[in-house]
Amino acid sequence: MAAGSNAPVIIKRKKIIQGGGHHGGAWKVAYADFVTAMMAFFMLMWLLNATTEKQRKGLADYFNPTIPVNRISGGGDGAFGGTSIFAETTMAENGAAPNPLETSGADQEAFEELEQILRGRGGESMVTDLMARHITTRLTDEGLIVELFDIEGAPLFVPGTADPEPVMQDLAAMLTRVFSLVRNDMAVNGHVQAAPEVLRVNPTWDLSTERAQVARSLLEGEGVVSDRMRRVTGHADRKPVAPNPMAVRNNRLEVILLRSDTG
Repeated sequence: MAAGSNAPVIIKRKKIIQGGGHHGGAWKVAYADFVTAMMAFFMLMWLLNATTEKQRKGLADYFNPTIPVNRISGGGDGAFGGTSIFAETTMAENGAAPNPLETSGADQEAFEELEQILRGRGGESMVTDLMARHITTRLTDEGLIVELFDIEGAPLFVPGTADPEPVMQDLAAMLTRVFSLVRNDMAVNGHVQAAPEVLRVNPTWDLSTERAQVARSLLEGEGVVSDRMRRVTGHADRKPVAPNPMAVRNNRLEVILLRSDTG
């Protein structure tokens, strides 16, 4: 350009576009989503390994909006979900007779749930370690049998009498709380160890009956409605559970939750 020229000066500005721009942090969002998904996956694997089939069903039902949540459980149609456990009472109020098959199924599920509680596996346990060592349970055609038994050095009653030890009173209070979850009738069987043959009068009949009556009285004193008691029986030493008929393990009570269809 010649000196002194009046030609305009043109300045060219170059626009630089940096890579990434507005989407530069998108990988962080994707990574966070991936970490969250992995945490959910590992939590799912842990739950599958740490829970029972019934607990898994309860968790699934809890997140199912089609199943109502009630005051007994987190939802579901198991023994303590929906209305199955009180089905008999509900139908009685409506004037309809309960279906025996449905009632039997409800009993079975309820008894299984109660077994878990009595074994200390039902959430916050009502059973202490000192009480648990005196308890065993089994399901039969008659119902749920909760067996309370003597162990060496820790009897339920003062030996040779029907006077309850403190642990027996604690067991009665605990059973009352557990059995309040259902409305089934009950029965109490008393069993004692065999007496030496040299005794002229066999005391086992009276003692087993007295202990069964004391157990009934303790349960009712803790809140069990007397109308729920179907029978109280003493079986003496006739059905030992230990090979030695004179073993203390044969001193026991059977507190039975009867099935709804039991005559």
